[in-house]
Amino acid sequence: MSDLKQKEDFAKLIKENELLVMKVCRVYAYDTHDRKDLFQEILIAAWQSYPKYKGDAKFRTWLYKVAIYTAIAGLRKSKSFIKSTDPNELPQSTITLSYDASQDDQLSVLYKAIAQLNEIDKAIVMLYLEDKSYKEMEDIMGINEATLRVKVNRIKEKLKQIIKS
Repeated sequence: MSDLKQKEDFAKLIKENELLVMKVCRVYAYDTHDRKDLFQEILIAAWQSYPKYKGDAKFRTWLYKVAIYTAIAGLRKSKSFIKSTDPNELPQSTITLSYDASQDDQLSVLYKAIAQLNEIDKAIVMLYLEDKSYKEMEDIMGINEATLRVKVNRIKEKLKQIIKS
């Protein structure tokens, strides 16, 4: 595959799944600047891994995995994100961040509650809210279905308690 064709394909797939990346950013970063940084880091990680993507899983599932792992790894590196590739090397049509959920009060309350969860629970609740099947969640998170079902129920209870208080 030519480099230009690869960039075009990647840009198209990212554009189709941009909201997915934004949702991960919203869950793992707490202000606009950090969200933009994380968005960029996820795109860089995805671009670096894209040549290895063989299509065994849906692109969306693969991108979720990359996004979640990038976000969690970034948090573990003392809450700062390390630039590993020049963002200018990314296809330009992938660099947009236009979604602003701050106007939706209910969504804001939910995100504040989610922010109080641990890193893994955040990822699980995000996938659950995306209506991912437990099988898809298992593929992305590497946690078996039975354990995920228990975790989802516990997370729901935690969120109810957080929102009530």
